[in-house]
Amino acid sequence: MGWDVFAIGVLAALFAGVSKGGFGSGAAFAGAAILALFVEPGMALGIMLPLLMLIDVATLRPYWRQWGREEAWFLILGGLPGVALGVVFYRVADADLLRLLIGVIAIGFVLWQVLVRSGVIRGARRALPGWAGMLAGMVAGFTSFVSHAGGPPAAVYLLSRGIDKTRYQATTVILFFVLNIAKAVPYAVLGLFTAQTLLIDLALAPFALLGAWIGVRAHRIVPERAFFGITYVLLAVTGSKLIFDGL
Repeated sequence: MGWDVFAIGVLAALFAGVSKGGFGSGAAFAGAAILALFVEPGMALGIMLPLLMLIDVATLRPYWRQWGREEAWFLILGGLPGVALGVVFYRVADADLLRLLIGVIAIGFVLWQVLVRSGVIRGARRALPGWAGMLAGMVAGFTSFVSHAGGPPAAVYLLSRGIDKTRYQATTVILFFVLNIAKAVPYAVLGLFTAQTLLIDLALAPFALLGAWIGVRAHRIVPERAFFGITYVLLAVTGSKLIFDGL
C-alpha cells in the first residue's frame, strides 16, 4: 500500500466514522467513492466494509434501543432483498460500470440534497406507509451493496416519519448494522476481501474508531449544515471524476 492510498484511506475512515457516528450515515459512502479514485472499485468496497462494520459496533451502544422499531423493521425487511439484488448486479458489472454507478450515486446524492434544502423538493406531508419503507429499504440495500450508499434512500422514508434527530440516527445505526453483516458473506464469496485489503483495514481501524468517537460527540453540537457542506463538495468532485473515468 502506497502512502497516497494510506493517506486517502485515513480520510475515508475518519469521514465514514464521523458520518455514521453522528450524522445519519448519509455521507459515509463518500469514503468508498474517494478510495475508488485510487484503487479498483471492488477493492475500495472491500476495504470499506470491515471499517463500516467496526464503526457499526462502536456506535451501536450509544444509540441502543433509541431507534424507531417500526421504521427499522420495514427498512430491514426491504433491505435484505436489496442486498441480494446488489449481488446479482455486481456479478455482471465490470470496474468501469461500477465507477460510473458510484459516480452517478454521488452526484445524485448532492443534487437531491440541494433540491431538498432549497425547497424545490418537499418531504412527504404525511408519514409514508410500511410498504414505502420496505421499498426504500430495498433501494438502500442495493445501493449499499454496490457503493455503501444506502443512507439517502433510507432518509427519504425516515424524514417523512417526523422523528427526532436521535431516533433518526439510531434507526440508521441498527439498519446498517444488519445490512453490513448481510453484505459480508457475498463480499467474501465474490473475492472482495483479500489479505491485502484486510491488512489495510488493520492499519485504518484506529482512524475509523476515532471518527466514530468524534461523530457521536459531534451529534449534538456540530451544525449539520457545516458537515454536509463539506461532504457535498467532496462528492461532487469525486463523483464527476468517477463518471469521467467510467466513461
